[in-house]
Amino acid sequence: MFESCVDLVAEYNEVEQQLASPDVHGDQAAARQLGRRYAQLRPVVAAYREWVTASEDLEAAREFVVDDASFAEEVTSLEARTDLAAEKLTTLLLPRDPMDDKDVIVEVKAGEGGEESALFAGDLARMYMRYAERHGWTTEVLEAVESDLGGYKDIAIAVKAKGVPEPGHAPFARLKFEGGVHRVQRVPVTESQGRIHTSAAGVLVLPEAEDVDVTIDANDLRIDVYRSSGPGGQSVNTTDSAVRITHLPTGVVVSCQNEKSQLQNKESAMRILRARLLAVAEEQAAQEASDVRRSQVRTVDRSERIRTYNFPENRLSDHRVGFKSHNLDQVLDGDLDAVIDACVAADQTSRLSEVGTH
Repeated sequence: MFESCVDLVAEYNEVEQQLASPDVHGDQAAARQLGRRYAQLRPVVAAYREWVTASEDLEAAREFVVDDASFAEEVTSLEARTDLAAEKLTTLLLPRDPMDDKDVIVEVKAGEGGEESALFAGDLARMYMRYAERHGWTTEVLEAVESDLGGYKDIAIAVKAKGVPEPGHAPFARLKFEGGVHRVQRVPVTESQGRIHTSAAGVLVLPEAEDVDVTIDANDLRIDVYRSSGPGGQSVNTTDSAVRITHLPTGVVVSCQNEKSQLQNKESAMRILRARLLAVAEEQAAQEASDVRRSQVRTVDRSERIRTYNFPENRLSDHRVGFKSHNLDQVLDGDLDAVIDACVAADQTSRLSEVGTH
């Protein structure tokens, strides 16, 4: 049982030795990769050692109980401890999403509902930025198209962890469950009769790609520059600083006008483009492997919702896992861990059942 852990312990010790060598840190990319692997292995090795210790203690207690019945209670306690350690280790050994250690780009797009939808998209964007702040992550708005009333028609936010997070605690591992259509039920500020309206906004969560993840040939890009415009079409810039990049082989188009300089907008657009191309490559690889993956909803349609935010009842409902809470005000202030934990638990249960059937 858990024979594979012997090799993981050996790898862990080797990585630990490499990280202790000053030579490794001359190559920052290599050092970062080793640091991530070390962070992945550390909890597995700790859980394996706990299981080994508990198993050895249990075996000893069972030997003692043959001659001394007073050890029976300790055997029961150690059996529970061993089972718990085995359960934890089994979960840690489940196949992991290779993107889980990455930072993310979160895109929020207004959908049905006009200005109300754009205001709700703004609420979601602030919710994710506050959630990031609670976790000590940094956020950067790469692109934002504001609506007339101060919401967002479209906004892209880069979320980045500090240091090397523990497995399962990096931005993508947590926020990937947010991808889909989010529905809101409330009285819009534009509603004079006090009637509750329903509108929707779409969320797309992309693992941020590094240069080594995606290779982009400059000849495959068409780059157009144009004059930035603000809400209502008002000109906010008198120079052609906005950038539109088209990746010709895939047809993926990214536009950025948030920054004042053309260079900054191009850099932001390239970051979003790399993330989108990585997502395309991941989807293609999954299809080729006939792997059944959860697909994020790309079209902002009220009928394909993952979550509903009901303001009159202060209620949040996640329709995938049946999660409900009545602290919507706190959730919108970034207190998202309970609903994300429910999604993580459901995902783990699903993967455990898949392992059990093979």
